[in-house]
Amino acid sequence: MMPYVLTGIAALIVGLLAGTFCGIVYRKKVAERAIGSAELQAKKIIADGMNQAKADAASAKKEALIEAKEEMLRAKNEFEQEIKERRSELSRQERRVQSKEENLDKKTEALEKKDESLQKKIQENELLCEDLQNQKTEARMTLQRISGMTAEQARMKLIEDMVEEVRHEQAKKMLELEQEFKDEADDKARNIVALAIQRCAADHVAEITVSTVTLPSEEMKGRIIGREGRNIRTIETLTGVDLIIDDTPEAITVSCFDPVRREIARLALEKLISDGRIHPARIEEMVEKAKHEVEVSIKKAGDQATFETGIHGLNGELVKLLGRLKYRTSYGQNVLRHSIEVSLLSGIIADELGVDSMQAKRAGLLHDIGKALTAEQEGSHVQLGVDTARKYKENKDIIHAIEAHHGDVEPQTLVAMIVQAADAISAARPGARRENLENYIKRLTKLEEIAKSFDGVEKSFAIQAGREVRIMVKPEVITDDKMPLIARDIVKKIEDELEYPGQIKVNIIRESRAVNYAK
Repeated sequence: MMPYVLTGIAALIVGLLAGTFCGIVYRKKVAERAIGSAELQAKKIIADGMNQAKADAASAKKEALIEAKEEMLRAKNEFEQEIKERRSELSRQERRVQSKEENLDKKTEALEKKDESLQKKIQENELLCEDLQNQKTEARMTLQRISGMTAEQARMKLIEDMVEEVRHEQAKKMLELEQEFKDEADDKARNIVALAIQRCAADHVAEITVSTVTLPSEEMKGRIIGREGRNIRTIETLTGVDLIIDDTPEAITVSCFDPVRREIARLALEKLISDGRIHPARIEEMVEKAKHEVEVSIKKAGDQATFETGIHGLNGELVKLLGRLKYRTSYGQNVLRHSIEVSLLSGIIADELGVDSMQAKRAGLLHDIGKALTAEQEGSHVQLGVDTARKYKENKDIIHAIEAHHGDVEPQTLVAMIVQAADAISAARPGARRENLENYIKRLTKLEEIAKSFDGVEKSFAIQAGREVRIMVKPEVITDDKMPLIARDIVKKIEDELEYPGQIKVNIIRESRAVNYAK
C-alpha cells in the first residue's frame, strides 16, 4: 500500500511541476504578446506625435513669416515717413539759407556803397586836414610875426605857465595835506603829552653852584679860619672847594662846580660847627664822615630812583652814578629828578604807542648818566653816557637812545625818539629850567636873523619868549602859493642852526594894500 501512495505523490509532484512549467510558458507568451502590442502602440503614438509636431512647426513657421512680413512693412512705412519728414526739413532749411544769402547780398551791396561813401569822406578829410595844416602854419607864422617869439620860445612860455600852475596846485594840495596831517598829529601828540604830564607830577628844586652854611655866631668865622688860616686851608684841600668868608652875617659860602664835593664840604662844616672842636685832625675826621654819609646818600638816591621808575637789574655802579645826579643841576633843574621824570614820561608815551615801556623807561632814566662824570672826565655828557652804558653792558638800543637824545646822531628806533620827546617835554615845561639872560638874547637875535636871511622877507619879530617868530613878507615877491614853501624852508633852517627847548611857531604874514585919493 505504501508503494502506491509514494507513486501517487510522485505523480502529483510531477503534475504540479508540469503545470507550473506550462503556466510559466503561457505567461511568457502572454507577456510577449502584451509587449508586442505595447511596442506597436508606442510606435503608433510616436508617429502620431511627430506628425502633429510637424504640423505645429509648419503652422508656427507660417505665423512667424507672417509677423516678419508685417514688421518689415511697418518698418518700411516708418522709414518712408521719416525720409519724408527729413526731406521737408531740408526743404525748409534750403529756403532759409537762400533767404539769408539774399539778405547778405543786400547787406554786402549796402556796405560797398558805404565804403565808397567813406572813401570819399576820407579823401575830403585829407584835403581838409591839409588845408588846416596850411592855415595852422600861416597862423603860427602870423603869431610869431605879431608876438615876436619863435615857436620854441612860445613853447617854453607855455611850459613855464603850466609849471607855475602846477606849483600853485601843488602848494594848495600840500597845504591841505600838511594841515590835515598836522591837525591829526597835533591831536594825537597833545593827548599823549597831556596824559604823560598829568600822570607824572615831579618836584623840582633849583640849585646853584654855591651852598650857604649858617653859623651860630660871628666868632665861629675866626675859628673856621684858624691860626694863620690853617683850618680853612685844610678844609679846602681835603674837600676841593672854595670857602668864601665875607661880611655876610653869620654865614659862610661854599663854592664849587662839583656838587658832590660841595655837599661833602657843607656836611663837614655843619658837623664841625656842631662839635665845636675845629683843628686839622678833627677836620680830616669830619670830612671822612661826611664823605661816607654822602656816599650812603648817593646810593640811597640811586636805589630810590630805580624804585620810583620800576627799573631793576641795573649795575651797581650805574646806580651810584644815578645817585650822584642828585647833586647835579642843569639850568637850575635837578638832573636826577629830571631823569626820573623823563623815565616816567617815556614809559607813558611808550604804552600809548604800543612800544616796550620798560625799555623806554630804562633808556629815559639813563639818558643823562654822563652828567655824573662831566666834573671828573673830559667830553660831552652824551659821549660819557654812551661810554659808561657800553662799559656796563647795557642793551644797544639803550645806548643808541642815550647817544641820540640831543640829536648827536639820527634816532633810528622808536625808543630813541620817545626818549628825545620826553627829554624835551621835561626840559621845556614852564619853570623847569632857567636860562641866563645873555643866552636868551642871543637866541632871539639868531632867530630873527634866520628869518630875515630869506628873499622877500621884510621884517621879523621874535615874540612870546622865543616861542614864536612873526615874519612880514613883501607881497610883490612872496605870493600866497609860496608862503607854505618859504615857511617850510625857514622851519628847516631853524631846526638845523638853532638850539632851543620845546618848539618855535613860524607865522608868516602877507599884506597887500591899494591906496588912492579922491580929489
